[in-house]
Amino acid sequence: MTDPRYNYGQANPQYPQVQDQPPAPKVNIGKLWAGGIGTAVVAALLVVVAIMLVRGVLGIAILSPEGAGAYGTVSTTSYALAAAGAALLATALLMVLLLAMPSPLTFFTWICLLVTAVAVILPFTLVADMDAKIATAVINLLVGLCITTMLSSVGSAAQNDPRQAGY
Repeated sequence: MTDPRYNYGQANPQYPQVQDQPPAPKVNIGKLWAGGIGTAVVAALLVVVAIMLVRGVLGIAILSPEGAGAYGTVSTTSYALAAAGAALLATALLMVLLLAMPSPLTFFTWICLLVTAVAVILPFTLVADMDAKIATAVINLLVGLCITTMLSSVGSAAQNDPRQAGY
């Protein structure tokens, strides 16, 4: 619609028509998954270091009999791979929350902290020496906090801030 008094409209090049631009993606998926893979590596290495500390320095036999050495057995490798898998699952959860939820990082943090609480309580439901239960619970706590804090930071960095037009 044009205003004949001021010659506004499509014919006047001084006032170009506003073109609809597709919205920028809300999440940088590549950055998110790169951070998730990095978190998985850190979580797995954290398990290995913690088990070597508990078994080798503190002398607490977790996941293997006492004579298995500081690393233990293949169960240490399985535990480290499970930690890496948990980090990748948490990354998938974070991606879904970032794409679909309001305040996604708040929901993500709460979900991860509650899953971490379950992982900390779980060793106390098993049959083992109390020192092994405590050591396993502490390792689970450290891994859970590592995954939660690192992926919260990654999620924040992976969000694209759409700029307002004209700025």
